[in-house]
Amino acid sequence: MEDIDVKSLKSVARRGGAVSVAAVSALLLAACSAGQITQTSSQVAAVNGASAQTEDGSVTVQDVTVLLDENGEAALKFTASNQDYQMHEHKLQSIEVDGQSVQMDSTEPMGYNCNIVGDSADGLEQMPQSTDTTACVEYVETALDNKDFAYGGNIPVTFTFDSGTIDITATVAAPTLESGDSVRQPELEESGHGSAKEAQ
Repeated sequence: MEDIDVKSLKSVARRGGAVSVAAVSALLLAACSAGQITQTSSQVAAVNGASAQTEDGSVTVQDVTVLLDENGEAALKFTASNQDYQMHEHKLQSIEVDGQSVQMDSTEPMGYNCNIVGDSADGLEQMPQSTDTTACVEYVETALDNKDFAYGGNIPVTFTFDSGTIDITATVAAPTLESGDSVRQPELEESGHGSAKEAQ
């Protein structure tokens, strides 16, 4: 006759109790985390600029960034788009950065799915632009008085269109370097420390 391994009721009960506690703990943690809104869940990466739209959704602005170059010259980078499904044209009337009017030429009304791209003079020069005369993109140079802007700072920007205003917070950042360029550090050059390439 074969021996039958009989487990004590206490051992089975302890094991069952441990499993139950683990299951309940997992459920409680899941329920707890489901009701939480993390601080990062509503944050947008500042690297690509801020984005927003008019209340009716007819116009959007993207990549809104206050640019500050190494000489202290400031400009506003942005892309405005007409997303009005009723096919109406929309006009950019003005832009203010911290209450200061952005210096820029008047722009044409945007047709549906058309864009206005704003950037500094250097930024527009480096930017690939379509030579197609039918392309629905208008490029405009922007400039600002530097009111002690600091890299990484956040500044309020207001876009006014014929269909409404857009209030947004933009980050102050350095312009994107042209391919092959690098940030120079004068203090290193003065001290005689050059690059590895120069040392060779």
